[in-house]
Amino acid sequence: MKKTLISVAVLGAMSSAAFAQSNVTIYGIVDAGIVSERGGKAGNVTKVSSGTANASRIGFRGTEDLGGGLSAIFTLETGYKVDDGQLDASNTLFNRQAFVGLRSATAGTITIGRQYTPWYNALAQVADPFAAGLAGSAKNLFPANGANLRNSNAVVYQTPVFNGFSGEVFYGFGEQSESSAGRQVSAAVSYSNGPLNARLAYNNRNNDVATGLVPTVERDIGHNSLLAVNYDFKVVKAFVAYGANKGLNSSTLPNAAAYTTAPITASMDTRNALVGVQVPVGMSGKVIASAIHTDDRESFNRDANQYAIGYMHDLSKRTSAYVSYAKIDNKNGASYTVGGNTEVGTGDSAFNVGLRHSF
Repeated sequence: MKKTLISVAVLGAMSSAAFAQSNVTIYGIVDAGIVSERGGKAGNVTKVSSGTANASRIGFRGTEDLGGGLSAIFTLETGYKVDDGQLDASNTLFNRQAFVGLRSATAGTITIGRQYTPWYNALAQVADPFAAGLAGSAKNLFPANGANLRNSNAVVYQTPVFNGFSGEVFYGFGEQSESSAGRQVSAAVSYSNGPLNARLAYNNRNNDVATGLVPTVERDIGHNSLLAVNYDFKVVKAFVAYGANKGLNSSTLPNAAAYTTAPITASMDTRNALVGVQVPVGMSGKVIASAIHTDDRESFNRDANQYAIGYMHDLSKRTSAYVSYAKIDNKNGASYTVGGNTEVGTGDSAFNVGLRHSF
């Protein structure tokens, strides 16, 4: 009798555990391609690259219904390299996203942890026809790296959608002896109605350093603003975007020494403009193209233009093949490079072809 009761208790515990885990989803992307880069001091570089269209990743996403329209949520996501199997950030497990929060159908969603900024979401989700990937990635000229992309120690609130409008607010704690040092604030307002998507985003980064042992090192604040719009005409989907970047670290260069021995100093006053299209081809393909201009407002006048074209073909709902090419015209010693979603690139032109599988 005791053995029977113990067996029932064990089975009940296992059943409860299985039920608790049933709302956890394992997901990811496996993306690998062949990349050929030209025009940098490294010469002609041909390599196998990971995360050209989308960064390769594996993640865990879960929800628990708390009743009354309230749910607990979490996401843990790590990036890895398909070409050699390593993590894409050493000594950091969940380097891409790591947060926990609450979601309400009527009050919105609040999350705490390592998360994307609203500014970067506007660039990747609304502004860029290449979705921040392939050789034509807008990340090559727009300042979409470092703290502008994602940040740790962040609290994010997202509103519900009201008549097509929604909002998002991001606050990243600097966690220094002075509360404002290292602080990051970002926000976005979105509108979506049928074929129209529009988003206005702003990012503010305090570059001060405060250790508590010495006086605070006061540095400039970096500001990034972005207006992004796309409209689906069915026969073509059009994209336009305009960004303004001012202050220290507002326009950091992904590869500042691509063409020179010493790194080029990044401008603290630039503007970005983008126009692009996605053109459906049959039921499974699309041609992608964009042109981007960076206007350096400082005395060096290190402007740049990027022209890109690509094609993506869906082999199934989860697997796509892609090919793309982009060329950057750097002016007055500018140091912009053609990269992809994950790698920053080594020169002013690149061709890539590859395969992406989602699960």
